[in-house]
Amino acid sequence: MSAPVLSIALAPRGHTRALHDGTVHPATCAFAFQEVPHIIQAFRRMVRGLEFDVSEMALTTYLCARAHGVAFTALPIFPMRALHHGAIVVPARSDIRSPRDLEGRKVGVSRGYTVTTGVWARAILQHEYDVDLRRITWVLSGDEHVTQYRPPANVVPIEAGQTLEAMLLSGEIAAAIGVQMEPSAVRSLIPNPREVGMAALRDRGLYPINHTVVVRNDRLAEDPGRAADIFSAFVEAKHGYVERLRAGTIEQPSADDRFFKEVMDVIGDPLPYGIEPNRMMLNAIVRHAVEQGILPQAVRVEDLFPAATHALAG
Repeated sequence: MSAPVLSIALAPRGHTRALHDGTVHPATCAFAFQEVPHIIQAFRRMVRGLEFDVSEMALTTYLCARAHGVAFTALPIFPMRALHHGAIVVPARSDIRSPRDLEGRKVGVSRGYTVTTGVWARAILQHEYDVDLRRITWVLSGDEHVTQYRPPANVVPIEAGQTLEAMLLSGEIAAAIGVQMEPSAVRSLIPNPREVGMAALRDRGLYPINHTVVVRNDRLAEDPGRAADIFSAFVEAKHGYVERLRAGTIEQPSADDRFFKEVMDVIGDPLPYGIEPNRMMLNAIVRHAVEQGILPQAVRVEDLFPAATHALAG
């Protein structure tokens, strides 16, 4: 009997290419890759309609969806990571001189309050610069993927017809997270963000996770070995990429490739999978989600992933 075919939404990256081209595949199922113009669109479709059997998913979207009973479960696979000290920008000529100057002002957030980049950026403000997040009004340019979620009282939607970019340039908001603007128009709130982010990685192990991979619960229930099998396929695909990265044999490396090589030179494996290698970052994102009013209470890291994957790493 042939293996069942599972639809999957997954951004093409160097470490997933072997899955996309079929060089690597799970044993318990086959993947049918779905065309999604931007992977963020898949998050919404998965959360609201369970449109795919397997999907890449923003980590805090998963935490929020799980809290509201959406019927999928993450595997401890983390295909996207980033440094977020440079995610918060102010106008180039702003009078903002330190992160604490944001208190009492409005700050824009691209898309929803639960966007993972926003969570990590706010955590940096709170824990590294002693900013009281409750004293900032957060202005959202979009709605939440999880429609049942209700943000804190100091989170407001953007007014109709406005854009965060225009509001930032006019001074209506003091700063913004996740906007795309001409580099000459804005500057990073935190000076030298790349160097600061790499120092945090090197000195404190701060290596934020942005995305995970979720599987519909009914698809996991079909085969008790499927969770571990899919995990293993992602690990195999990643290992080939990491070896090419280490050997310097990737032709025309992308910005992601260059970033992961820089990370590799600091910590070794730039894409660790599994609970244990990522426990500190997973505990941190849960803590930040509680602090920021995204989760009502903390959850155990082990409860976020199938029991069959708890001891896996790769």
